[in-house]
Amino acid sequence: MAIDPVCHMEVDEATALRAERDGQTWYFCCEHCRQKFLGPHEPGGAPLVQLHGIQHSPAGQDRGKTAARYFCPMCAGVESDRPGNCPKCGMALEPSSPSERKTIYTCPMHPEIQQDSPGSCPKCGMDLEPKVIGAETDDGGELRSMSRRLWFAIGLGLPVVLLAMLPMAGVPLEHWLSGQVIRWVELALSTPVVLWAGWPFFERGWRSIVTRNLNMFTLIALGTGTTYAYSLVVTLFPGLVPAEFHEHGQAPVYFEAAVVIVALVLLGQVLELSARRRTGSAIRELLALAPPTARLIVDGSEREVPLDQVREGDSLRVRPGEKIPVDADVLEGSSRVDESLITGEPMPVEKRLTDEVIGGTVNTTGTLVVRAKRVGDETVLAQIVRMVAEAQRSRAPIQRLADVVAGYFVPAVVLVALATFAAWAWFAPAQPAFAYALINAVAVLMIACPCALGLATPMSIMVGVGRGAREGVLIKDAAALEAMERVDTIVIDKTGTLTLGRPKVTQVLLVGGRSEEDALRLAGSVEQASEHPLGRAIVEQAHESGIELVQIGDFEAVTGRGVQGRTGDEWVRVGNRAFLEEHGVQGFDLAESQAENLRSQGATVMYVAVDEQLVGIFAVSDPIKPTTAGAVRSLHGMGLKVVMLTGDEERTAKHVAEQLGIDDFEAALTPQGKHDRIERLKTQGRKVAMAGDGINDAPALAVADVGIAMGTGADVAIEAADMTLLRGDLAGIVTAVALSRRVMRNIRQNLVFAFVYNLLGVPVAAGVLYPFFGILLSPMIAAAAMSFSSVSVITNALRLRRLRLG
Repeated sequence: MAIDPVCHMEVDEATALRAERDGQTWYFCCEHCRQKFLGPHEPGGAPLVQLHGIQHSPAGQDRGKTAARYFCPMCAGVESDRPGNCPKCGMALEPSSPSERKTIYTCPMHPEIQQDSPGSCPKCGMDLEPKVIGAETDDGGELRSMSRRLWFAIGLGLPVVLLAMLPMAGVPLEHWLSGQVIRWVELALSTPVVLWAGWPFFERGWRSIVTRNLNMFTLIALGTGTTYAYSLVVTLFPGLVPAEFHEHGQAPVYFEAAVVIVALVLLGQVLELSARRRTGSAIRELLALAPPTARLIVDGSEREVPLDQVREGDSLRVRPGEKIPVDADVLEGSSRVDESLITGEPMPVEKRLTDEVIGGTVNTTGTLVVRAKRVGDETVLAQIVRMVAEAQRSRAPIQRLADVVAGYFVPAVVLVALATFAAWAWFAPAQPAFAYALINAVAVLMIACPCALGLATPMSIMVGVGRGAREGVLIKDAAALEAMERVDTIVIDKTGTLTLGRPKVTQVLLVGGRSEEDALRLAGSVEQASEHPLGRAIVEQAHESGIELVQIGDFEAVTGRGVQGRTGDEWVRVGNRAFLEEHGVQGFDLAESQAENLRSQGATVMYVAVDEQLVGIFAVSDPIKPTTAGAVRSLHGMGLKVVMLTGDEERTAKHVAEQLGIDDFEAALTPQGKHDRIERLKTQGRKVAMAGDGINDAPALAVADVGIAMGTGADVAIEAADMTLLRGDLAGIVTAVALSRRVMRNIRQNLVFAFVYNLLGVPVAAGVLYPFFGILLSPMIAAAAMSFSSVSVITNALRLRRLRLG
């Protein structure tokens, strides 16, 4: 056996690809690894046998037949061809291919509960959901199951209710059916409703008792089970109930209450599940960006394959109007790609040879052949989906209050129900006392719904994070969303945050008789051979103006000074004043005052001369983004202080700060200087959010209360930040602040609603109003109120989808 030097997989020397270099034989698992190590033009040795666990024939047939390998994330060298546990540390082995990774299921109320298969939460009893809502595994199975049980309960339960209620409405059923027959019919119809349609509630309730995690299903199971069991005993053994508890000569039964409670709880579950699925709409929209298939090119032939069969290094064809399947580099062709759904850039971006394209974006004009660069879980789109999903499942600090209350709530409710039963059984102001005691105790169990309390925070977080994703604001976790609400100071980097981050020609001043077009043509022609960013700005300006550049001879670049070249009999020079004066250029005195004025505005001045005559001045600067000024005004309107920290020079920073009305600024700062300045602000009691885009901003982003990275910036800045603005636009901060304030307000509304609901509902259900107003709460009404309290919390959270931000 040998080790592939690229991917470090074990390969069989007899069947692996091999090649010679410097007298040494190297073995590779696939052509892709061999080319990465040796180069695309080196001769190979053996036919293609394997590509990272995907079995192939030489022409690439049989693609998709996987030989998945599983490895331990902690113990190097532990691998297996089947899932299982690591023999060293006991951790579950993980598949090497992203497409083989298991779906992790978690509880919407308790995100710390995670497992690799569907099931119920051991704490609250709710069905577990896939962590990425909207994925293929989220097929709505629980919703369909609950819907079937609901319709079954309605179909069999309605006759039970009619048999119980029609005599109260004056319909003489006793003329046709005896009371005992009616009871047996009710028993026959209600039994499948309670024991089949309501079985999930008993199952979850029993699990909550066994695991000592009492929850809403504990109360539902106790209430429904008690009502049904009592009615069953009365029907089967009527003589067991004392005569003093009889009504109209016989003990009352409450089959109709049991079936109505089951039906109403099922209705609440169906409404809740439907609403919860809507909270995942943002992720489903993101997932829909990726096409289901890709056009794979193998040995010159093209065929359509499922997206999960695309591997790094594969060649893919993307036709006009099609979505780009994965992150890739352009191999052939040119086109304009619409990246607005990922980056927010409104205009399609020109893509040529070697340019990178993002999976999920739309190819608009020409045909492209691309080489897959990142696939599966590694694509930009997959990382965005993963970030949104993880943020939706995270817990905000405010959730701790609800957790503490919920921990004591259910046991307290059970005690209140027992006290209610005892009080009515011994001191009932009405008869039969036992019936009143039972009904009121069940009503207490039914109306006390900790589910509304538990859902108050998670639902708002899920909807808020999803709304942020649609607005181009990616939130790393719920704690960042909560912290953002308390921020009173926004610290902003200049380059790439307030400004575009790339130099542009902002003004051209002419000296002498040359036209602006002529000056741009000459300067652009000599600068097209230069790699300096200021020179590239002149070239781009010439291209944007439709000016055709000419070839330059005798090109020379002098570092830090300028460039020169010859066109025909004329020498063209572009650079600073000292560089041009060295070559005898004159005429600076007339233009120097204008140049100084441009410098005071934060621009870099570049002189252009033909032979010994100055012909023009180019002002090159990093323009302020069009939306920046409005965003700064909006932040001020929100009561926030705006501070600019930049590594740029004092004069440029001052000009930008004055132009935008920024409250305070500091220039010429190192990364450590930015970090220290934010530390000082925090020691002054300020709550600071820092926005930046570069590697030099990462320390400051990490130390701020909330770090905000521009999606157009460096990866290390994005990694250090708590939020990412996909569109790289300061207006996203306005959206983030508004979103955090709305979400936290929504959470507080939900918590107040849940607390007040239970504080008022439980005493009423216990019967405290009966001695004064004769008011009692039927268990059926209590069950309906319990179900709809959860739906009300979710509906309130869903309002965040429609609120105007910014």
